[in-house]
Amino acid sequence: MVDLDDLLIKTSRTFALSIPLLEGETRQQMTLAYLLLRISDTFEDAAVWSRERRAEELFHFAGLVDSPVPANGAAVAARVESWLSEPPTDHEGYLELLRATDEVLSAYWALDPTARAVIGVHVRRTTIGMAYFVKRADPSGELRLNGITDLRDYCYVVAGIVGEMLTELLLLGAPLEPVAEALRRRAATCGEALQLVNILKDSDTDADEGRTFVSGARDRERAFGIARQDLILAGEYVNLLQSGGAPRSYQRSIGLPVRLAWMALDRLEEQGPGSKVSRSEVMELIAAIHDDVEAGRPVVMAAGL
Repeated sequence: MVDLDDLLIKTSRTFALSIPLLEGETRQQMTLAYLLLRISDTFEDAAVWSRERRAEELFHFAGLVDSPVPANGAAVAARVESWLSEPPTDHEGYLELLRATDEVLSAYWALDPTARAVIGVHVRRTTIGMAYFVKRADPSGELRLNGITDLRDYCYVVAGIVGEMLTELLLLGAPLEPVAEALRRRAATCGEALQLVNILKDSDTDADEGRTFVSGARDRERAFGIARQDLILAGEYVNLLQSGGAPRSYQRSIGLPVRLAWMALDRLEEQGPGSKVSRSEVMELIAAIHDDVEAGRPVVMAAGL
């Protein structure tokens, strides 16, 4: 039996810290949602595959997730074998996840049908959106976005939809009627905020792998500004969870990536692409968030930490 928590640790950085702060069914649902999206991400980023192969696998995987019935195990095994015969990545954690695809899908199908439906429709939307961006790459597989509008469209596909999905899963676990619609209005922006920070942080690595999301100093400056405005709304999202009486596990789990994004953005402006928040700083931040939640203090301030 596959250990989903172990796969999460081996395939994630921030989410391997934030998802375990959740409890019960919500934690399991978020873990499976992340793992399914990580498979899609692996195909999207598969620089060793042609753009046609990457798009084909994304469309096929979207169909597996959004199928009205569980996929045939033998068919999934054959597909996995084809993936691994020409591995899309050399990251051992991602390869281990691909090998466990059938078990991950089985765990997904064992979820409560309502939660499974939420995950299925949103993972499908993101995965198909990724496929269309992959198809826009040039014959060598390089993708270059065209300005800020294109960047925001991309961020919505790969992260805004994810924010919408995570919000619906949170609301399944704790309805939070007084703040539910306000959370939904900010959900996509929260996703965009975190994605923009990652894009700005990883710009050099992305360029080496044939992906240019932000071109030129002017667009980079605008992207920083948008990220800051988005993170303010993401802070409002966390504060709504607190004022709406959300479980403390929600406040800690969602507050952590937002606080980390603020730290990373400040570090980027000081030190440039590739700069990182140290593990010791992350551990200190987790402890501080725990203390803030327990004391009823705001986890995220209006414009920063």
